[in-house]
Amino acid sequence: MIEILSKENCLSHYKWGDSCDGWNFVSKPEAAIKQELMPAQTAEKLHYHTYAEQFFYILKGQAKFLIEGESVLVNANTGLKIKAGDKHKISNETNQDLEFILFSYPSTQNDRTDCE
Repeated sequence: MIEILSKENCLSHYKWGDSCDGWNFVSKPEAAIKQELMPAQTAEKLHYHTYAEQFFYILKGQAKFLIEGESVLVNANTGLKIKAGDKHKISNETNQDLEFILFSYPSTQNDRTDCE
């Protein structure tokens, strides 16, 4: 059966961080695909994943990443890969919403260590 997914019919919706939203489209041990929204002036905590690599694709807005102490700005229609073990966090330091697709492989379930 062919299934078209959207925020309205995803596997699940969740809240995270500072009033951020997320929608699960694929949730399997080997991979997870999510869409996330970060309101203006929000950030997550510095953390790392022992096994999972991640790819963030920015749909709307500008993301600021801190990866192993280095700041990187990523604009809409571009993406960024984070290697397993790299300490990182994403923030939205603008006055607009930030929306992105997050692909984690394998899934980050039970694979997150906070550094803050």
